[in-house]
Amino acid sequence: MSEPSVFTRILQGEIPAEILAETERVFVIRDIAPQAPVHLLVIPKTPEYRDVVSLAAHAPDLLAEMVEVAGKAAAEHADGDFRLVFNSGAGAGQTVFHVHAHVLAGDLSEGSVGA
Repeated sequence: MSEPSVFTRILQGEIPAEILAETERVFVIRDIAPQAPVHLLVIPKTPEYRDVVSLAAHAPDLLAEMVEVAGKAAAEHADGDFRLVFNSGAGAGQTVFHVHAHVLAGDLSEGSVGA
């Protein structure tokens, strides 16, 4: 069995993080290496899905919930305008293989998004 992801460890309280929003299946935290003035992560509580392609194929309702929570988080922590990014695979910059979405808001004229 593989080691729990950093996100699972945060959810279990092993790694400290402020949970900004939460539903029964999803939670939101700030990215520790922000690429924009507002950089939040929307993360399913289940570690079952490594990337957004797997999530969409097996749990489209959970993907829809992530997008809904992302919109609410952007409304609360920014002006409601946001970019939603899913990195899928190491070659695309994914470093944590527990699906998650990056909510980016604020001045997005510079930089790229990793993790």
